[in-house]
Amino acid sequence: MKALQFDRSGSPDVIVLRDVPKPEPGPGQIRIAVRACGLNPADWALVDGLLADQLPSLPRGLGLEIAGTVDALGEGVTGIEIGDPVFGPATFDGPTAGAAEFALMAAWARIPEGVTAEQAAALPVAAETAWRALDDLGVQPGELLLVHGAGTTVGEAAVRFALHRGIRVIATAGPTRAAALEEIGAQVTGYGDGMAERVAALAGGRVDRALDTAPTGGRIDRADQPSPAGGSLPTLIELTGDPDRVLTVSDFAAAAELGARITTEIRYDQLGEFARLAGEGVLAVSVARTYTLDQIREAAKLSQSRRPGGKLLLVL
Repeated sequence: MKALQFDRSGSPDVIVLRDVPKPEPGPGQIRIAVRACGLNPADWALVDGLLADQLPSLPRGLGLEIAGTVDALGEGVTGIEIGDPVFGPATFDGPTAGAAEFALMAAWARIPEGVTAEQAAALPVAAETAWRALDDLGVQPGELLLVHGAGTTVGEAAVRFALHRGIRVIATAGPTRAAALEEIGAQVTGYGDGMAERVAALAGGRVDRALDTAPTGGRIDRADQPSPAGGSLPTLIELTGDPDRVLTVSDFAAAAELGARITTEIRYDQLGEFARLAGEGVLAVSVARTYTLDQIREAAKLSQSRRPGGKLLLVL
């Protein structure tokens, strides 16, 4: 089968397309014929060496979220059949991952009626991160939540989930996604100078909680790396009046310095709920562009630009 791999840490230039053996599903796993694979900032961080000391030796694969049809069942798997359409996280601790003709999954949900494989592949990472962030932040129905960076895939998912939970949302976003966010029910304002004043005017008082989903230069920050307490976290803390009411999904170093919250424990126990909400039209992640496996460098360049305009997908 065709699969993307990397033999050493570095930039996306180290990623190569190869012919490799199909992976075999272990106990509790399934193998799928991949239709689409989502690309994320975390992919480039992993290629650059993130978690290198916790993962098996190289070569390793690329791609954390996938959708396709079930091709093989591992020992003990029930409730799913060959040919069923599914989506979810790909295993990425082997020589191949999601960006391949066939991939392994240890957690999955059926793709609901009316949702394409491409749309489903865009969901897992953004939905999981946004759902977990709202839970860990402790935002309650009736409260006012500021989602900073709502034009990102995680930010839009957080806005959608929050509104569905009965939470009032103010979102900061650029002009590309502003209209779409307003259409689903958020109050939207832009970034840049005067943001705090504009948010305060929309809020009509203090913001209850703030969620930072803005990118951090295309990399995943680590709390043990020195970083000035810059970025947007000081403004978000000012708007809420308490660093404990602010959570970031990316700027971990500044959060450690300022006392804001972070969330890192990935969990996919809500995949079935994500499928249900996607089927009902509550959850959707905008797909900006699709690429083939041999276009990975072009896809990586746009992804790392911090302006992809939505989810980027590899399609097979």
